[in-house]
Amino acid sequence: MSRSGEADLLARARGGDKPAFESLLEPVFPMGARLAYAMLLDRTEAEDVVQDATVKAWRRLGNIRPGADFTPWFLGIVANECRTVRRGRWWSIARLDNSVAGESASPEEAVVRSADLRKALLQLPVDQRAAVLLHFYLDLPLDEVAASLEISVAGAKSRINRAFKRLRPALMSAEVLT
Repeated sequence: MSRSGEADLLARARGGDKPAFESLLEPVFPMGARLAYAMLLDRTEAEDVVQDATVKAWRRLGNIRPGADFTPWFLGIVANECRTVRRGRWWSIARLDNSVAGESASPEEAVVRSADLRKALLQLPVDQRAAVLLHFYLDLPLDEVAASLEISVAGAKSRINRAFKRLRPALMSAEVLT
């Protein structure tokens, strides 16, 4: 979508035009779902988070700065919602595995569940994990990662570098075991 087209849709959405908001959301929604799933590793929670983020985005359209891109703004809301869920009391107490006995996981889920990288990513602080996932999993450029996390580009680079320093020993030990 062109920059002027997005600005027009954003202006119409701010005026209460729901189809314009849906048009803005359509290309970004799958990215938000992938980010939420990558951060939470729970499909049901990820779906709930993206739904909540969508409602918050609709209600807070007036908060987006003039000239700012919708994509990093929305992904920032998704990342913040994921942080809120992970901080929640029930997340650590009553978290159930999504797989039902006898239910076969999709190939994508099987790979994600078995990867050593997944385990290492879960051990990262949430801010570093979000930066890595936004940049490498969703292929966002650093300026959009920074905008999503409401930090500077240098801050985004710093979080990614710190994450790599933490990931390297975990992944090296996994390589030695194989």
